[in-house]
Amino acid sequence: MSANSFDARSTLRVGDESYEIFRLDKVEGSARLPYSLKVLLENLLRTEDGANITADHIRALGSWDSQAQPSQEIQFTPARVIMQDFTGVPCVVDLATMREAVKELGGDPAKINPLAPAELVIDHSVIADKFGTKDAFGQNVELEYGRNKERYQFLRWGQTAFDEFKVVPPGTGIVHQVNIEHLARTVMVRGGQAYPDTLVGTDSHTTMVNGLGVLGWGVGGIEAEAAMLGQPVSMLIPRVVGFKLTGELPAGTTATDLVLTITEMLRKHGVVGKFVEFYGEGVAATSLANRATIGNMSPEFGSTAAIFPIDGETLKYLRLTGRSEQQVALVEAYAKEQGLWLDPAAEPDFSEKLELDLSTVVPSIAGPKRPQDRIVLADAKAQFERDVLNYVSTADEAGEESFPASDAPAAANGVPSNPVTVTAPDGTTYTIDHGAVTVAAITSCTNTSNPYVMVAAALVAKKAVEKGLTRKPWVKTTLAPGSKVVTDYFDKAGLTPYLDKVGFNLVGYGCTTCIGNSGPLPEEVSKAVNDHDLAVTSVLSGNRNFEGRINPDVKMNYLASPPLVVAYALAGSMKVDITRDALGTDTEGNPVFLKDIWPSEAEVNDVVANAIGEDMFNKSYQDVFAGDAQWQALPIPTGNTFEWDAESTYVRKPPYFEGMQMEPAPVVDITGARVMAKLGDSVTTDHISPAGAIKADTPAGKYLTEHGVERRDFNSYGSRRGNHEVMIRGTFANIRLRNQIAPGTEGGFTRDFTKVDGPVSFIYDASQNYQAAGIPLVVLAGKEYGSGSSRDWAAKGTALLGVKAVVAESYERIHRSNLIGMGVLPLQFPEGASADSLGLTGEETFSITGVTELNEGRTPRTVKVTTDTGVEFDAVVRIDTPGEADYYRNGGIMQYVLRSLIRK
Repeated sequence: MSANSFDARSTLRVGDESYEIFRLDKVEGSARLPYSLKVLLENLLRTEDGANITADHIRALGSWDSQAQPSQEIQFTPARVIMQDFTGVPCVVDLATMREAVKELGGDPAKINPLAPAELVIDHSVIADKFGTKDAFGQNVELEYGRNKERYQFLRWGQTAFDEFKVVPPGTGIVHQVNIEHLARTVMVRGGQAYPDTLVGTDSHTTMVNGLGVLGWGVGGIEAEAAMLGQPVSMLIPRVVGFKLTGELPAGTTATDLVLTITEMLRKHGVVGKFVEFYGEGVAATSLANRATIGNMSPEFGSTAAIFPIDGETLKYLRLTGRSEQQVALVEAYAKEQGLWLDPAAEPDFSEKLELDLSTVVPSIAGPKRPQDRIVLADAKAQFERDVLNYVSTADEAGEESFPASDAPAAANGVPSNPVTVTAPDGTTYTIDHGAVTVAAITSCTNTSNPYVMVAAALVAKKAVEKGLTRKPWVKTTLAPGSKVVTDYFDKAGLTPYLDKVGFNLVGYGCTTCIGNSGPLPEEVSKAVNDHDLAVTSVLSGNRNFEGRINPDVKMNYLASPPLVVAYALAGSMKVDITRDALGTDTEGNPVFLKDIWPSEAEVNDVVANAIGEDMFNKSYQDVFAGDAQWQALPIPTGNTFEWDAESTYVRKPPYFEGMQMEPAPVVDITGARVMAKLGDSVTTDHISPAGAIKADTPAGKYLTEHGVERRDFNSYGSRRGNHEVMIRGTFANIRLRNQIAPGTEGGFTRDFTKVDGPVSFIYDASQNYQAAGIPLVVLAGKEYGSGSSRDWAAKGTALLGVKAVVAESYERIHRSNLIGMGVLPLQFPEGASADSLGLTGEETFSITGVTELNEGRTPRTVKVTTDTGVEFDAVVRIDTPGEADYYRNGGIMQYVLRSLIRK
């Protein structure tokens, strides 16, 4: 029960129902707050307990100074938690392990149970092995179940063993699309109360639901576990960036073009750790689908959230997607009563402001390795010709490789060229070169939830077929929608046959290509690429294009709208200027240009209006948690503790609680540490966390081989996140990681200074030697360390490798928090300093002193870092809140929660 210091408890009547609410207007200053902070304010009013959440916290938020730097800590209690299976499986593994740990410490295992609704959508496990045929979907589902049976059995057990935990089975859709189409409440009703729907999710793109006015963001699995167990999220009241939208999108542009423009603008402005909130007349002109697309990309521009207030467009979408009339009426009444309804003319108090006239947006793509690197479509060919020089090497006269390669023998008009003839299985031949589009994928939550861009893609396919065009034979084309509703409206509009004819057959309902599950390229294409070191490309309608993420054979990756993905599949190369060059020839030999097959806005709107209805959503989600016969037939153990299989290579009991006592050991300084990795700027969690395919000659591959797993059954790292032995071996093993203390290498290599002269070694093997010798490890890094997805294994793997501290120039929010959650100390170089400016090579021995001040209940502002070579500096301690300090003192967030629950 709330302490109700502000007498905010009230009643809201909607139709025949009455709900308890906590009125925002009881707090002085609330009216001027941005929408997002009003949601936080309601959260504090409702959860005020006089201890963790006090009247002073509520006053501090009501009197928020928009221009101040964040300093006031608050405790945010999300209404629910959402997960996908890659990050969700470790959550459930940890919960199952915590039940056993509670039992061993004399507590009640039943206390380990989600206290907030938790929903998991299995969407990350389907791999696009099969493509280009009508039975590709069925074959991929069979392969998915074959590879993931142990994990799925475990999740089915979790669904029966834990209260308030539900699983959406495979083959249903992408977590974020299922969230906006079905799971999101916008206004939550629980225990007779009505309050804003809020959440945290184990995927950074949780922010997609911000488009529905739902405040939430991605967290690591360890933070999500704590939220499920009733722990509030400790946070500082953030700065809020107001982003004003005016005008309307011009014809020929898409939501993808808009979101790439916004991503570029906000990355340039700098919004890491801030909320972004959209306001102005242009918001009312922005469809809910486009709002969700923008919200989805919040991690790409670095903000914590990117939210739109509730308005008539929100209600329209809720009705379309099958929400009850009572729920829609409640959303409208609650939003208007609490001042959460959009006023297009209003301008709340913002910390910073930006503005975009939607009419200035132009067709764009982004790449070749970062989502914020927007390229105007008309400039794409020229930009590719410049960028490819960074990916192609040629032998110089001394026989050594030089970068970039642009000397005459390997270049045509200054553009590298190495044409290779490929023979297809049917005996036909074709030629590929640098820039060949080898993957064209309509995939990911970002765009497949948006019917306007999906219908546009299908219409491009239709017009292409009518002109006699099809994909180039070297392009792997895949369609992986975010929900079954998409294929329903394609079928109803008669567009499916055209997508099939250009090779965009359904391969699965899941994330596929965007998360590295693109599956292998055709064998002959892969061989040509690798034998001749071709810099080939992918074009995908996703949100992530980091190096090494999409496919191990593909060096350059481009984000594009679904219709442009189809166009590039027809063109077959980034060397084609699709705004000016012909994509192919029609049945009469005439050139066909993009303008000839691009649908008008009216054509797209007509299909959307006539082919999509509420009945489709009701049908798709009427029994969404039950699953098909294959899911229901999975055998599962019974009981409230899991029966671990010692032979399982998918699900193993992790070591986090081994030897744990009720009282935490004192924090100690770090002495005699060695550097495991010295890294540059923009090292993402994709570089750190295991992701994608497992190669046979890596420590993870060797582990699986030793445990009797055939190469064909290795599956992906993501599918094996429930096995810490595989994941430790894959941490820092991304094929594009460059560890500066092992120059000339790419991948998971370091120097092992437990041996004479410090030979180059796999990071995992070196870490085992260091840990056996009792030597702690540190990581040195540059700016924006840990940007990218909310990957808890980037922190878990770091901790299990024996890393005690990371020293970086700057961090992105989620990874820094997750490091603390795993007992790793995040430190920051002094302002303006870096490892290089301080002369650090990574070969030094480090000591970090002053950490023990945490034992006195204080967090030191800095600690002293010294090396055996005489370098000395004061590193800033990035434990930013008292709550984080408690986690670190306990050895991690899970240990803190476990001790707290036992003491209750």
